[in-house]
Amino acid sequence: MKLNTKYHGVREFEEKNVINFKKGIPGFEELKKFILFNVEDNEVFSILQSIEDMAIGLVVISPFNLVKDYELKLDEEKVSELKIEKPEDVLVLNTVTLNSKVENITVNLKAPIIINIKNNLGEQIILDNPNYVIKHPLYKNNMIRI
Repeated sequence: MKLNTKYHGVREFEEKNVINFKKGIPGFEELKKFILFNVEDNEVFSILQSIEDMAIGLVVISPFNLVKDYELKLDEEKVSELKIEKPEDVLVLNTVTLNSKVENITVNLKAPIIINIKNNLGEQIILDNPNYVIKHPLYKNNMIRI
């Protein structure tokens, strides 16, 4: 299938690659179906693109590119909801808030997006960890942190 996105051109995808968010994503609760693709010429960033609203595409990044010991624990209920069988089936992403000033670009480490890549179920959760903040700087001292 083809998807004509607002900011990233035409993207081809297959139904088997659609990630289902039963609860939507906070701020976009009505949107349940997304695809994930890499930003061209930059493998660090990806786009989590709604297939229901072509104008909604979230820039995401792996938290492990920023915080080597990033850690989260999912309770049994969440593991069951997402039908997670093995840790290898889990993809963890964090949203990036863009800004015209590079030094003001931030990453939300407090609310990771958890995706079971085996069955394409996803959910954004909020961590109860004071070490992770909503506006973690992506760049520090004019140097990228990744």
